[in-house]
Amino acid sequence: MAKSLVGTETLQNLMKAFAGESQARNRYDYAAGVARKEGYRQIENIFLETSINERMHAKRFFQYACDGVAEMPLMFNVNADYTVAYSNTLDNLKFAADGEHEEWEILYPNFAKIAAEEGFPHVESLFKNIANIEAHHEARYLSLIKNIQNGLVFKKEVTVTWKCLVCGHVHEGLEAPSVCPACAHKQEHFEMSVANY
Repeated sequence: MAKSLVGTETLQNLMKAFAGESQARNRYDYAAGVARKEGYRQIENIFLETSINERMHAKRFFQYACDGVAEMPLMFNVNADYTVAYSNTLDNLKFAADGEHEEWEILYPNFAKIAAEEGFPHVESLFKNIANIEAHHEARYLSLIKNIQNGLVFKKEVTVTWKCLVCGHVHEGLEAPSVCPACAHKQEHFEMSVANY
């Protein structure tokens, strides 16, 4: 068995991170629904993708916590602050970016340091790796915020390739078509087509 986490600050931090990632997942699911209603299908999908990422982060934190506890169940009180915010897509992106920033800039580096000091290098590594992911999440949210603020969700300053998420129609231009000429779905179903293969 691995070194026991019982009675350590590292166990407290793993459980705080588990709770934080779990509730962030739900907030992102809710924000995805708002984005969909407001006609931002790509942003909806990004919230949903990030929600899946947060679910895995929660799972890893929980697994590490359970691996360090010999006798279960162990009742554990989590005392931490979590965001209570729900609004329109732009504000939800801002709330999300703020939360991701706090995780990668403050919380997880501190949690990693404590894990190292308490002799848990594998937990230190986990916090550092997930902090790197959260920095990417923040950067993506900040880009989406700028796109909304500058009217660049469905319009760009240079010609790009747009793809309909419903039928796959491809369009070259500064702006996504207001209606897909192939399947007649609205502009909200278009996103920039980027080859990542």
